[in-house]
Amino acid sequence: MKLTLGFSPCPNDTFIFDALIHHKIDTEGLEFDVFYDDVETLNQKAFRGELDVTKLSYHAFAYVADKYALLDSGSALGFGVGPLLISDVEISISDLENGQIRNSKSEIRNPVIGIPGKYTTANFLLGNAFPNATNKVELVFSDIENAVLEGRVDVGLIIHENRFTYQDKGLKKIIDLGDHWEKQTGCAIPLGGIVANRKLPIDVQHKLNRVLRKSVEFAFANPKSGLEFIRSHALEMSEDVMYKHIELYVNKYSVELGVEGRKAIKLLFDTALKNNFIPEIKEELFLTN
Repeated sequence: MKLTLGFSPCPNDTFIFDALIHHKIDTEGLEFDVFYDDVETLNQKAFRGELDVTKLSYHAFAYVADKYALLDSGSALGFGVGPLLISDVEISISDLENGQIRNSKSEIRNPVIGIPGKYTTANFLLGNAFPNATNKVELVFSDIENAVLEGRVDVGLIIHENRFTYQDKGLKKIIDLGDHWEKQTGCAIPLGGIVANRKLPIDVQHKLNRVLRKSVEFAFANPKSGLEFIRSHALEMSEDVMYKHIELYVNKYSVELGVEGRKAIKLLFDTALKNNFIPEIKEELFLTN
Protein backbone atom coordinates (compact mmCIF):
# COMPACT_ATOMS: atom_id res chain seq x y z
CA MET A 1 0.00 0.00 0.00
CA LYS A 2 1.46 3.37 -1.03
CA LEU A 3 0.74 6.46 1.08
CA THR A 4 1.60 10.13 0.67
CA LEU A 5 3.89 11.39 3.42
CA GLY A 6 4.96 14.95 4.19
CA PHE A 7 7.67 16.13 6.53
CA SER A 8 10.20 18.94 6.67
CA PRO A 9 13.79 18.76 5.40
CA CYS A 10 15.00 19.73 8.88
CA PRO A 11 17.43 17.30 10.55
CA ASN A 12 15.02 16.17 13.25
CA ASP A 13 12.49 14.98 10.67
CA THR A 14 14.98 13.43 8.26
CA PHE A 15 16.59 11.67 11.24
CA ILE A 16 13.23 10.24 12.32
CA PHE A 17 11.99 9.17 8.88
CA ASP A 18 15.23 7.90 7.31
CA ALA A 19 14.76 4.25 8.31
CA LEU A 20 11.08 4.34 7.38
CA ILE A 21 11.41 5.63 3.83
CA HIS A 22 14.64 3.75 3.07
CA HIS A 23 13.33 0.40 4.31
CA LYS A 24 15.93 -0.04 7.03
CA ILE A 25 13.06 -1.43 9.08
CA ASP A 26 10.09 -3.61 8.23
CA THR A 27 7.38 -1.20 7.04
CA GLU A 28 4.76 -3.97 7.08
CA GLY A 29 3.99 -3.55 3.39
CA LEU A 30 3.70 0.24 3.43
CA GLU A 31 5.37 2.37 0.73
CA PHE A 32 5.64 6.14 0.76
CA ASP A 33 5.52 8.95 -1.77
CA VAL A 34 7.43 11.66 0.11
CA PHE A 35 6.97 15.45 0.02
CA TYR A 36 9.51 17.76 1.70
CA ASP A 37 8.11 21.14 2.77
CA ASP A 38 8.55 23.76 5.47
CA VAL A 39 6.16 23.32 8.38
CA GLU A 40 3.71 26.07 7.40
CA THR A 41 3.36 24.59 3.90
CA LEU A 42 2.66 21.23 5.55
CA ASN A 43 0.10 22.92 7.79
CA GLN A 44 -1.67 24.31 4.72
CA LYS A 45 -1.64 20.91 3.02
CA ALA A 46 -3.19 19.42 6.15
CA PHE A 47 -5.95 22.05 6.08
CA ARG A 48 -6.77 20.80 2.59
CA GLY A 49 -6.47 17.15 3.64
CA GLU A 50 -3.97 16.48 0.86
CA LEU A 51 -1.66 13.97 2.54
CA ASP A 52 -2.21 10.58 4.12
CA VAL A 53 0.46 11.17 6.76
CA THR A 54 2.10 14.47 7.63
CA LYS A 55 4.14 16.46 10.08
CA LEU A 56 2.36 19.60 11.26
CA SER A 57 2.44 22.19 14.01
CA TYR A 58 0.38 21.41 17.08
CA HIS A 59 -1.28 24.80 16.68
CA ALA A 60 -2.41 23.80 13.18
CA PHE A 61 -3.54 20.38 14.38
CA ALA A 62 -6.30 22.05 16.38
CA TYR A 63 -7.89 23.10 13.08
CA VAL A 64 -7.70 19.67 11.42
CA ALA A 65 -8.44 17.26 14.25
CA ASP A 66 -11.58 16.28 12.35
CA LYS A 67 -9.42 15.16 9.41
CA TYR A 68 -6.36 13.70 11.15
CA ALA A 69 -5.53 11.61 14.23
CA LEU A 70 -2.30 12.14 16.16
CA LEU A 71 0.18 9.26 16.11
CA ASP A 72 1.92 8.39 19.36
CA SER A 73 5.38 8.47 17.76
CA GLY A 74 7.36 11.08 15.87
CA SER A 75 6.44 14.21 17.83
CA ALA A 76 8.70 17.12 18.73
CA LEU A 77 8.08 18.04 22.36
CA GLY A 78 10.51 18.97 25.03
CA PHE A 79 12.08 21.42 27.41
CA GLY A 80 14.46 24.07 26.12
CA VAL A 81 13.20 23.64 22.56
CA GLY A 82 11.03 26.70 22.18
CA PRO A 83 11.17 29.50 19.61
CA LEU A 84 13.19 32.64 20.25
CA LEU A 85 12.41 36.29 19.62
CA ILE A 86 15.47 38.07 18.24
CA SER A 87 16.44 41.51 16.96
CA ASP A 88 19.53 43.40 15.81
CA VAL A 89 18.97 46.15 18.39
CA GLU A 90 18.09 46.15 22.07
CA ILE A 91 14.33 45.67 22.52
CA SER A 92 12.93 45.06 25.98
CA ILE A 93 10.26 42.61 27.03
CA SER A 94 8.16 45.55 28.30
CA ASP A 95 8.30 47.07 24.81
CA LEU A 96 6.73 43.91 23.40
CA GLU A 97 4.20 43.72 26.23
CA ASN A 98 3.06 47.21 25.30
CA GLY A 99 3.30 46.47 21.58
CA GLN A 100 5.49 49.54 21.00
CA ILE A 101 9.16 50.29 20.29
CA ARG A 102 11.19 53.43 19.55
CA ASN A 103 13.09 53.58 16.29
CA SER A 104 16.41 55.40 15.70
CA LYS A 105 14.51 58.73 15.47
CA SER A 106 12.79 58.06 18.83
CA GLU A 107 9.49 57.59 17.04
CA ILE A 108 7.12 55.16 18.75
CA ARG A 109 5.55 52.48 16.58
CA ASN A 110 4.34 48.90 16.63
CA PRO A 111 7.22 46.50 15.95
CA VAL A 112 6.99 44.43 12.79
CA ILE A 113 7.54 40.78 13.72
CA GLY A 114 8.60 38.17 11.19
CA ILE A 115 6.93 34.85 12.00
CA PRO A 116 7.35 31.39 10.40
CA GLY A 117 3.62 31.00 9.79
CA LYS A 118 0.28 31.95 11.32
CA TYR A 119 -0.54 28.39 12.36
CA THR A 120 2.85 27.43 13.78
CA THR A 121 3.08 26.62 17.47
CA ALA A 122 5.75 29.33 17.61
CA ASN A 123 3.15 31.94 16.68
CA PHE A 124 0.76 30.58 19.30
CA LEU A 125 3.48 30.92 21.96
CA LEU A 126 4.15 34.47 20.77
CA GLY A 127 0.46 35.39 21.04
CA ASN A 128 0.21 33.74 24.43
CA ALA A 129 3.17 35.70 25.82
CA PHE A 130 2.58 39.03 24.02
CA PRO A 131 -1.05 39.47 22.97
CA ASN A 132 -0.39 43.12 22.01
CA ALA A 133 2.34 42.17 19.54
CA THR A 134 0.04 41.86 16.53
CA ASN A 135 1.96 43.47 13.66
CA LYS A 136 3.18 40.26 12.03
CA VAL A 137 4.58 39.29 8.64
CA GLU A 138 4.66 35.64 7.55
CA LEU A 139 8.02 34.44 6.18
CA VAL A 140 9.70 31.12 5.46
CA PHE A 141 11.46 30.27 8.73
CA SER A 142 14.91 30.22 7.11
CA ASP A 143 14.48 33.80 5.81
CA ILE A 144 13.68 35.43 9.14
CA GLU A 145 17.24 36.15 10.31
CA ASN A 146 18.07 37.97 7.07
CA ALA A 147 14.79 39.88 7.22
CA VAL A 148 15.86 41.26 10.60
CA LEU A 149 19.37 42.06 9.39
CA GLU A 150 18.01 43.83 6.30
CA GLY A 151 15.53 45.89 8.33
CA ARG A 152 12.44 44.36 6.72
CA VAL A 153 11.19 43.38 10.19
CA ASP A 154 12.07 44.67 13.65
CA VAL A 155 11.82 41.36 15.45
CA GLY A 156 12.20 37.77 14.27
CA LEU A 157 10.49 34.69 15.65
CA ILE A 158 13.01 31.93 14.94
CA ILE A 159 12.67 28.15 15.11
CA HIS A 160 14.67 25.04 14.20
CA GLU A 161 18.42 25.37 13.59
CA ASN A 162 18.30 29.18 13.59
CA ARG A 163 18.47 29.13 17.37
CA PHE A 164 22.06 27.92 16.90
CA THR A 165 23.09 30.50 14.29
CA TYR A 166 21.51 33.87 15.15
CA GLN A 167 24.33 34.97 17.50
CA ASP A 168 26.95 34.35 14.80
CA LYS A 169 25.14 36.97 12.72
CA GLY A 170 25.23 39.58 15.47
CA LEU A 171 21.57 39.18 16.43
CA LYS A 172 20.34 39.44 20.01
CA LYS A 173 17.83 37.34 21.93
CA ILE A 174 14.89 39.23 23.40
CA ILE A 175 13.21 36.24 25.04
CA ASP A 176 13.03 32.48 24.83
CA LEU A 177 9.29 31.82 24.40
CA GLY A 178 9.79 28.17 25.28
CA ASP A 179 11.29 29.13 28.62
CA HIS A 180 8.35 31.48 29.18
CA TRP A 181 5.88 28.62 28.51
CA GLU A 182 7.75 26.19 30.76
CA LYS A 183 7.78 28.63 33.67
CA GLN A 184 4.09 29.35 33.12
CA THR A 185 2.97 25.71 32.90
CA GLY A 186 5.73 23.37 34.09
CA CYS A 187 5.10 21.29 30.96
CA ALA A 188 7.09 20.41 27.88
CA ILE A 189 6.40 22.45 24.75
CA PRO A 190 4.45 20.58 22.05
CA LEU A 191 5.89 21.90 18.80
CA GLY A 192 4.98 19.45 16.06
CA GLY A 193 3.44 16.03 15.64
CA ILE A 194 2.80 13.33 13.05
CA VAL A 195 -0.80 12.72 12.07
CA ALA A 196 -2.62 10.15 9.96
CA ASN A 197 -5.64 10.88 7.79
CA ARG A 198 -8.78 9.57 9.48
CA LYS A 199 -9.97 8.28 6.07
CA LEU A 200 -7.32 5.56 6.28
CA PRO A 201 -8.50 2.23 7.71
CA ILE A 202 -7.86 2.11 11.44
CA ASP A 203 -5.56 -0.89 11.06
CA VAL A 204 -3.41 1.14 8.64
CA GLN A 205 -3.26 4.03 11.11
CA HIS A 206 -2.01 1.65 13.80
CA LYS A 207 0.45 0.11 11.35
CA LEU A 208 1.78 3.61 10.64
CA ASN A 209 2.24 4.20 14.35
CA ARG A 210 4.15 0.92 14.75
CA VAL A 211 6.52 1.44 11.84
CA LEU A 212 7.14 5.07 12.75
CA ARG A 213 8.13 4.04 16.26
CA LYS A 214 10.47 1.42 14.81
CA SER A 215 12.00 4.11 12.59
CA VAL A 216 12.65 6.42 15.56
CA GLU A 217 14.10 3.57 17.62
CA PHE A 218 16.34 2.55 14.70
CA ALA A 219 17.59 6.14 14.40
CA PHE A 220 18.46 6.28 18.09
CA ALA A 221 20.24 2.92 17.89
CA ASN A 222 22.08 3.90 14.69
CA PRO A 223 22.49 7.70 14.86
CA LYS A 224 24.94 7.92 11.94
CA SER A 225 22.99 5.61 9.64
CA GLY A 226 21.06 8.44 8.00
CA LEU A 227 23.93 10.94 7.92
CA GLU A 228 24.11 11.33 4.15
CA PHE A 229 20.34 11.60 3.83
CA ILE A 230 20.14 14.16 6.61
CA ARG A 231 23.06 16.14 5.18
CA SER A 232 21.54 16.15 1.69
CA HIS A 233 18.61 18.20 3.04
CA ALA A 234 20.74 20.45 5.28
CA LEU A 235 23.29 21.71 2.77
CA GLU A 236 24.11 24.97 4.56
CA MET A 237 24.42 23.34 7.97
CA SER A 238 27.55 21.91 9.59
CA GLU A 239 27.38 18.37 10.94
CA ASP A 240 27.78 19.77 14.45
CA VAL A 241 24.73 22.01 14.06
CA MET A 242 22.80 19.15 12.42
CA TYR A 243 23.26 16.89 15.43
CA LYS A 244 22.65 19.69 17.93
CA HIS A 245 19.34 20.18 16.13
CA ILE A 246 18.53 16.46 16.37
CA GLU A 247 19.52 16.24 20.04
CA LEU A 248 17.29 19.20 20.82
CA TYR A 249 14.12 18.07 19.04
CA VAL A 250 14.25 14.25 19.05
CA ASN A 251 13.83 12.68 22.48
CA LYS A 252 11.70 10.26 24.51
CA TYR A 253 8.51 12.00 23.37
CA SER A 254 9.48 11.19 19.77
CA VAL A 255 9.38 7.48 20.62
CA GLU A 256 6.06 7.77 22.41
CA LEU A 257 4.13 10.67 23.88
CA GLY A 258 3.36 8.95 27.14
CA VAL A 259 1.28 10.47 29.93
CA GLU A 260 3.48 13.58 30.20
CA GLY A 261 3.40 14.29 26.49
CA ARG A 262 -0.35 13.92 26.23
CA LYS A 263 -0.81 16.17 29.27
CA ALA A 264 1.36 18.87 27.64
CA ILE A 265 -0.62 18.70 24.39
CA LYS A 266 -3.95 18.90 26.19
CA LEU A 267 -2.71 21.90 28.20
CA LEU A 268 -1.58 23.66 25.02
CA PHE A 269 -5.01 23.23 23.47
CA ASP A 270 -6.86 24.17 26.66
CA THR A 271 -4.80 27.38 26.89
CA ALA A 272 -5.28 28.17 23.20
CA LEU A 273 -9.04 27.63 23.46
CA LYS A 274 -9.26 29.81 26.57
CA ASN A 275 -7.46 32.61 24.70
CA ASN A 276 -9.65 32.14 21.60
CA PHE A 277 -6.68 31.09 19.45
CA ILE A 278 -8.32 27.87 18.22
CA PRO A 279 -11.82 26.47 17.66
CA GLU A 280 -13.32 23.94 20.05
CA ILE A 281 -12.08 20.41 19.31
CA LYS A 282 -14.80 17.78 19.43
CA GLU A 283 -12.80 14.78 18.17
CA GLU A 284 -10.52 12.50 20.15
CA LEU A 285 -7.03 13.86 19.44
CA PHE A 286 -5.05 10.69 19.80
CA LEU A 287 -5.06 7.50 17.77
CA THR A 288 -7.47 5.10 19.42
CA ASN A 289 -8.47 1.49 18.99
